[in-house]
Amino acid sequence: MFHKIIKRGSRKTPKSEPSDPIPSFSSRVVRLSTTSSVTPAGTDTSSSNSVNLSNPLPSFRDGPVSDLENMFIRKLKICSMSFDFADPRKFPREKEVKRQVLLELVEFVKSRTEKIADHLQEEMVKMISSNIFRSFPPLSHEITGGYGELMEIGAEEEVDDSCHDPAWAHLGLIYELLLAYIVSSKTDANVAKNYINHSFVMGLLDLLNSEDQRERECLKKCLHGIYGRFMIHRPSIRSSINNIFYRLILDSERYYGIGELLDIIGSIINGFTLPMKEEHRLFLVRVLIPLHKPKFWSVYQTQLSYCVVLFVEKDTKLAHTVITSLLRYWPLTNCQKELFFLEELEDVLELTQLVEFQKCLTPLFKQIAKCLNSSHFQISERTLYFWNNDHIVGMIAQNCQAILPIIFEALEMNIQCHWNQAIRGLTVNVQKMFIDMDSQLFQECQKNYSEKIKNAKKNEHNKQMIWKMLEDLGTSNAN
Repeated sequence: MFHKIIKRGSRKTPKSEPSDPIPSFSSRVVRLSTTSSVTPAGTDTSSSNSVNLSNPLPSFRDGPVSDLENMFIRKLKICSMSFDFADPRKFPREKEVKRQVLLELVEFVKSRTEKIADHLQEEMVKMISSNIFRSFPPLSHEITGGYGELMEIGAEEEVDDSCHDPAWAHLGLIYELLLAYIVSSKTDANVAKNYINHSFVMGLLDLLNSEDQRERECLKKCLHGIYGRFMIHRPSIRSSINNIFYRLILDSERYYGIGELLDIIGSIINGFTLPMKEEHRLFLVRVLIPLHKPKFWSVYQTQLSYCVVLFVEKDTKLAHTVITSLLRYWPLTNCQKELFFLEELEDVLELTQLVEFQKCLTPLFKQIAKCLNSSHFQISERTLYFWNNDHIVGMIAQNCQAILPIIFEALEMNIQCHWNQAIRGLTVNVQKMFIDMDSQLFQECQKNYSEKIKNAKKNEHNKQMIWKMLEDLGTSNAN
């Protein structure tokens, strides 16, 4: 299996970046960079490595300038050594030496005023690859078998935060070094793309499935920097992120880095220009909107809402598409998810223009009427807060003739039947706003509602009379 991974990682990087899918989330093996010569994580190479840690190298400041490149390579070799962090008693001195050397390398790259030589860049990326590209241990829920239960009770955050990589003392510095190299003004993207290549970038995306939130945060920064500096990688990054989202939507596979990927997508959306490309519109409809469906949505709800609202902010004509799509995915039994939908809906409505609002007016307020009558007081309360938004109230006032007949019955039922006193008070305030908008229409709706109630009572009475007649007929026939 390991030889297959090495073979796959060492394939020749194509000139045009392909949009091939990345491996399934269930595979906990991270692909390897073409520049990597990797020792699997968890194995100790200190005894077999030729580098002698008993005689630490001098710092860059203390060493001769003529020997700078040689010192840099020797320090990289020290940092290429991997240690077993499962047992803190093993090689504590060597681990500390490596940590100190990593700190020195980070400072060297950050403070460098000249371009780093090409062969040194290659060796540095090799060292970084040998440390970060590794096989993950089994997922925590795969070991305990309790992942399904956690998803049902909404304990996703507990799953995310329960795992911290014991090697983070080194990994954190490795990621800091990689980020410093990517964002440095002295890094020439035309040269660095030979080392930060397609395979390397795909490996970073695989690593985002790490259970350690700290690692995912560092990877997010690195990928964001790569997207900004390396134009050649942009299509493949977007395509690979799409593939991850598709598998999440269609197969409900667990992927820990969805929130971080959505943060990256948010930055990408910020850079969109108008008119928006059809590719970007399809991404909204086929990817972002369906991401509301998975049952562990609450892990990434904030980032997802931000991305959707950002699309509408970029192009307000998308408001109708977003609102109708949200209505299609509206939750039926999950109250917390319904509250999230209401919050996102208000954010979208605040950016919606009158023309787009009128297109989806009827289905929108039919759903709002259902939310008004919810027995969960927070849902009813959150819906009533829509009338605290001046922009939404302004659009409602201009379409009062169409809206009030749809929600009038829901308002009346709240006042008469809702168990929560605060909800009844808020509903009265909303009714007063409609009276101020159009008192004559309000009276007509009230009259129609009274007639509807009267007819309903009459029909119920007739039903009871028919049943009573049938019962009497049955009794007389029995006798």
